[in-house]
Amino acid sequence: MGSIRSSSRAPSISSVQYSPSEKQSNDQKTAQNTVTCVYQTLIAGYWRNVSVLWSKNLMMNSLCISVDSVDRDRVCTCKIELKPWHFWARKGYKSFMVDGNQLEAYWDLRSAKFSGPEPTKDFYVCLVSEEEIVLLIGDMKKKVYKTTKGRPALVDAVMFYKEEHVFGKKSFSTRANFDQSKEHEIVVESSTSGNKDPEMWISIDGIVLVHIRNLQWKFRGNQTVLVNKQPVQVFWDVHAWLFCPPGSDHGSFIFKPGGGDGDSEADDDDSQYEGSECSSQSKYYSTRSYTKAAGSSCLFLYAWKIE
Repeated sequence: MGSIRSSSRAPSISSVQYSPSEKQSNDQKTAQNTVTCVYQTLIAGYWRNVSVLWSKNLMMNSLCISVDSVDRDRVCTCKIELKPWHFWARKGYKSFMVDGNQLEAYWDLRSAKFSGPEPTKDFYVCLVSEEEIVLLIGDMKKKVYKTTKGRPALVDAVMFYKEEHVFGKKSFSTRANFDQSKEHEIVVESSTSGNKDPEMWISIDGIVLVHIRNLQWKFRGNQTVLVNKQPVQVFWDVHAWLFCPPGSDHGSFIFKPGGGDGDSEADDDDSQYEGSECSSQSKYYSTRSYTKAAGSSCLFLYAWKIE
């Protein structure tokens, strides 16, 4: 394979030039839930980011695989539409070029069990480069090797971060794997209407770990919780839920493995309302540029309230 090189796009979270708010604005009319998983993989001698985008609307599911080019301004994509009336499309193969190298995408989703836009079991999606399986997603590994006749990668792909857009009224749920071992169920619930003061609850694996009262004053903040005795930093910004028209913007949550420097309570300065412009951007988005700890991945959850 030759020497291992880094592409001009450094393998870090900040290298993915992607604005979730801008992208999702095109999908609001159809309330399209999306999940994007970004992996760091070794392809053709370069470390690259591979983005796997799962989408679901009223009509169908779809899958789009994007691979970073060495050229900073280019991304190579392979899109798969999983229409319910086209059963044959749920298993297949496509090839596409990345910097002059052929990549092969294989998938089998015929028996897949879905939780939202993302499958949870009985499926596989993989990428093959030079007969090496450089990315393997799913739980049907034996079928992958039999179908592709590929060999295992010298270096396993690692999930960099997960980004999810969810539509709901009061409750938003997702799954996350903070340490590459066990998936955890995350549920965000809120009460922002009625005569009572707004409140918010964040639970992981059925246990409420964050409970925010007086949410109108603490709509931005952070808290460190323990998940399987390991610290996870939780950041939130739900300004849009309280001060913007329904559906015009989203609440933002970040779940980042590792301990923080601050106390478990939100800083007072961060909880104050600043200006009248409806924008969910906050300083917590800067966690996109953190240096990934080995074996850990970060979750970005964007919760869109609908009436």
